[in-house]
Amino acid sequence: MQKTINLLKKENELKVIDEPLDIYLEISHLAYAEAKKKDGGKALLFRNVIDKKSGTHFEEPVIMNLFGSYKRCELIFGRTIASVADEINNLLHMKPPNDFKGKISMVSDLFWLKDIFPKRLKEEGASQKIKYLDDAVDLYKLPILTTWEQDGGPFITMGQVYTQSLDGDLVNLGMYRLQVYDKNHLGMHWQIHKDASHFFDQYQKVGKKMPVSVAIGGDPLYTWCATAPLPYGVNELLLYGLIAKKSPKLVQSLTTPLFVPQDADYVIEGWVDPSQMKVEGPFGDHTGYYTLQEPYPIMEVSAITMKEKRVFLATVVGKPPLEDKYMGWATEKIFLPLLKTNLPDLLDYHMPENGCFHNLILAKMQPHYKGHAKQFMHAFWGLGQMSFVKHAIFVDEKAPRLDNYEALANFILERFTPKCLFISEGILDALDHSSAESLVGGKLGIDLLAMHKVEAPELLGDEELLLKVQEVLPEAVHLHQFMRRTKNPVTVISIHKTKNVREYFNVLLTLRPYLRIVVFVDEAKNDVFNPYMLIWRVTNNMDALRDIFISDLMVGVDGTNKSLVDGFLRKWPDDVLCTPSVVEELQRKGLWDLDEKSSYKFQLL
Repeated sequence: MQKTINLLKKENELKVIDEPLDIYLEISHLAYAEAKKKDGGKALLFRNVIDKKSGTHFEEPVIMNLFGSYKRCELIFGRTIASVADEINNLLHMKPPNDFKGKISMVSDLFWLKDIFPKRLKEEGASQKIKYLDDAVDLYKLPILTTWEQDGGPFITMGQVYTQSLDGDLVNLGMYRLQVYDKNHLGMHWQIHKDASHFFDQYQKVGKKMPVSVAIGGDPLYTWCATAPLPYGVNELLLYGLIAKKSPKLVQSLTTPLFVPQDADYVIEGWVDPSQMKVEGPFGDHTGYYTLQEPYPIMEVSAITMKEKRVFLATVVGKPPLEDKYMGWATEKIFLPLLKTNLPDLLDYHMPENGCFHNLILAKMQPHYKGHAKQFMHAFWGLGQMSFVKHAIFVDEKAPRLDNYEALANFILERFTPKCLFISEGILDALDHSSAESLVGGKLGIDLLAMHKVEAPELLGDEELLLKVQEVLPEAVHLHQFMRRTKNPVTVISIHKTKNVREYFNVLLTLRPYLRIVVFVDEAKNDVFNPYMLIWRVTNNMDALRDIFISDLMVGVDGTNKSLVDGFLRKWPDDVLCTPSVVEELQRKGLWDLDEKSSYKFQLL
């Protein structure tokens, strides 16, 4: 971590903040604003960290937004992301040599692979220089942040969670948020679909306590590897060795059998009793909404060890764009060759950050037969973490680059008809709030491989169309049409909602000569002229089984908050918002320098 900080200073990618700032909201709010700046802003090193509530002044600094730019990601990887993807692709497609010279060449090419395997050291590591055991354990000695006003408490947000199967044969490195309950207990938010949760099931069946070790910091590449969507049973630290071309050096935890990086800044060790659960949350999460309170396992901390000179690594999650945009970009590029082993006709894929990754995926493929895109949809929805994706749009090789949003939207809307829609049902991420029941809900696939005959509507200006809409739908407040030059303009209507949106859609069928795709959003908290946040809102809020309406050439999409008028019985969570008094205090100190235009665009307040 110290080497990374020095490198970022050298590359002008680090901003040092010496003003005393609180672990309660202040530090995280400033990092949140920094991530909204052009190109992700700078990494932030807070050197004067305090806890106003307890009067504590922490010895160590806090670093945030570490991965928050394309440049910083590649600095952390020590190479280009493309080179990693190419290396994996070459390994997957390596062919047997035809002669002795070829064999020698292959041995030379593969010799470096000996360094990808973790190396277990016998001695203690730098991460174990300072030790707190038994009654000396106190999580409040660490500068663990409370990010949002409605959060259930302080959360560790960049923890590398090391676990192993009951028989010890399999190990896993994952990233799960960890709520601090008290001085020696953490909430383990491993969701039901995750590998650590599968291990937990094994311990629960036999009634044994499960060992867990949580590392924080060290080489930042460990942290990215913790997020990597590798198959069940594959050690994520192998990916570290592959990228860094050196063996990760591990030491055994003091009170658990688990091995952790010897150069971590902190290690928190403990045991999870499968017979005990506790309510965890709420927590302002990467969807931009609060995830609600649910019971999760509890980790009783048995030891905390740390470096003498250490840095506490944290991140902030909420509405996009944030640091996970760039971590996700690296994941996309590196895992494309692995995806293509199951889907060889996949040319590229992209998850826009305002679709919060699981809510929207764009995929380009080489079609070979009728129904090929639907085959891809089923494959995507059955592949590991890709199975959480709610909405997938498939285009062919003639489409523009998937990150050229304007050109791609034009390509899509010139070809779209309701026949392109494919609605199914499947598993959802535990963080999804839109479905009628947790963990399962609607999936939407859009097949744009064929060029359909599309009838364009009659065009009206926004004001004229709004008047016509309000004649039949008085609840309509604002209206804006996007992509009017295409055959399928997208009309966004904000409403004061008093009934199910399907009824509003049915009323608008009398205006079908002027409408093709109609998106409904609540008037509160939505700007019909802000496409970035509209995509964020709608992909979060819709369940395809319930919220897509079709009539001839006209399609409706319900992107509103759901309630009893929709037959929705679950609690609808709040948006993640900054606390105004904290922002005002940061402005008073001259630290908050995000312009008002960006603050409004990304709906910070």
